[in-house]
Amino acid sequence: MENISADSQMDGDPVSLVRNIIKYIGEDPDREGLLDTPKRVLKSFDRLYGGYKLNPQDILGTTFKGEGYDEIVLLDNIELYSTCEHHMLPFFGKAHVAYIPGSRVVGLSKLARVVECFARRMQIQERLTSQIAQAINDILQPQAVAVIIQAKHFCMISRGVEKQNSIMTTSCMKGLFKSDEKARSELLKLIDIK
Repeated sequence: MENISADSQMDGDPVSLVRNIIKYIGEDPDREGLLDTPKRVLKSFDRLYGGYKLNPQDILGTTFKGEGYDEIVLLDNIELYSTCEHHMLPFFGKAHVAYIPGSRVVGLSKLARVVECFARRMQIQERLTSQIAQAINDILQPQAVAVIIQAKHFCMISRGVEKQNSIMTTSCMKGLFKSDEKARSELLKLIDIK
């Protein structure tokens, strides 16, 4: 990666490492179509793993008075793209993020940005779900937080068991969404899960 610091612990320069991967899979990194591939791969890593450079406190730190609003705030069907840390293959799907404000609310786009913050890292879906919920809970201090993620995993689609239509669903509920059946039921009726 272009942004890797000189003091990072790497065995070789990043371009050479990608060239070695190309060799490992049986290709010639000096073939015309592959000459610039290592640089393109490294540039794509800046976006794919850009979440390591993001801080959820910076994303959720600017809040507004809730003006007494104490009902569900839901951002539904947030597209997400992440990378399975076990096989370095993509998983993708959607996140449903909800909270019941305490005294403060946050700009709507910030909920999508906090999903990006954690999705753009090497992940497992269970941890991703929990990290998003925990960040919202810690920073906003709402009455309730819920995160539900539905995703397809290339490690299951393109290798291993090769099941094309499998969708993994994970959830993390905090506060009233965990303790109050009525609040949880209302939330689940609002979410557009298909």
